[in-house]
Amino acid sequence: MAQMLTADQVRLWKQRYPKTPVVLYVNTLAEAKAECDVCCTSANAVKIVDALRAETVLFGPDRNLAEYVQEKTGTTVIPIPPHGFCPTHILFMKDDIVKQKQKNPDAVVAAHPECPQPVRNVADFVGSTSQICRYANTSTAEKLIIATEIGILHKLRKENPNKRFLAAYGGAVCRAMKLTTLERLYRSLKEEHNVVTVPDTVAKKASEALNRMFTLTDMT
Repeated sequence: MAQMLTADQVRLWKQRYPKTPVVLYVNTLAEAKAECDVCCTSANAVKIVDALRAETVLFGPDRNLAEYVQEKTGTTVIPIPPHGFCPTHILFMKDDIVKQKQKNPDAVVAAHPECPQPVRNVADFVGSTSQICRYANTSTAEKLIIATEIGILHKLRKENPNKRFLAAYGGAVCRAMKLTTLERLYRSLKEEHNVVTVPDTVAKKASEALNRMFTLTDMT
């Protein structure tokens, strides 16, 4: 998803909408972050946009998350790029969930805000991964249909052994996430290889956007 929005694209949208705040999801390139006003996560995106108190914001790169933020805040949220998406969450379909509900009428549905709007509309709860976990832990439902990357199911089942968790779509696997393993992390730290370097000027600007996220989150 990060590759869908370059720094040049951000600059182009800023020219089209001068003086409009730019909010970028943390899953973006450092160069793109350096061009935005503030970063956000799927968990705090609504709080961040609310805190800006702007009539209009530019938001990228996930269109579905942008749409969700607009629904929750009433702010005009312009997605940049217009059709950015999470390759995993875009796989969820309303019909699949409806079929799951028909088979399990006593189940509740928890969906990630990066899912398409039809999926969010049939969900009982919409939230980030951490928010879905908290919802599952406190829900009185004994059966939950989960619409996000299936890796979360292991954590949910471990924390809630008396509840049953069903994948809204079994093929919702993030191949990029799976590339990061404990073994690879250990070797990178021990052998100090695969070092990622960011130019100081880019790092400084990107850090400012990240720090502002923490500041605005603390204020809300």
